[in-house]
Amino acid sequence: MVDTLPVSFGYENIKRVIIPENELKARIAEVGKCISLEYSEKPLLLIAILKGSFIFLADLCREITVPCEVEFMRSSSYVGNSTVSTGNPKDIFGIDKDISKYHVLLVEDIVDTGKTLVRVTEQLKKLNPLSLKVCTLLDKPERREVDFSPDFALFIVPDVFVVGYGLDFDEKYRNLPYIAEVSL
Repeated sequence: MVDTLPVSFGYENIKRVIIPENELKARIAEVGKCISLEYSEKPLLLIAILKGSFIFLADLCREITVPCEVEFMRSSSYVGNSTVSTGNPKDIFGIDKDISKYHVLLVEDIVDTGKTLVRVTEQLKKLNPLSLKVCTLLDKPERREVDFSPDFALFIVPDVFVVGYGLDFDEKYRNLPYIAEVSL
């Protein structure tokens, strides 16, 4: 399968494909197997941070072979059409389930500065899950401003602005089936 850049109106800012669709699918299948082994015989709750992780979550949960439940929450440190995190994640909201009976796997699209994930994990820990780990599709460790490392990081990406596979710029590009660098 060859990933090509779209030529239709509105996609002229795509510079290059960084992670093609076939690589995304293969790596998600691999990590799904690891998660299935780790959470075998354990009550698993996947919590996705909206909006960027919804496509990743959908594909990941189909690769997990043990029973799991899904919840969604929101938190963001980007404002409007900014390409740089504010460093001040907005409060999380959306979790109304008692997570104290679950091993929680927080599913995120990208870890950048790490500030959002530190704040979200601190808040989730207060809800007393049986365990709490983080799985991110993309990791930008060179942008980290706090001490945070995800438990599962599928791909390390360079310090460029990426879109596709759920990640957006100003609500656009989420539908791309691959991860691409965008020039703005």
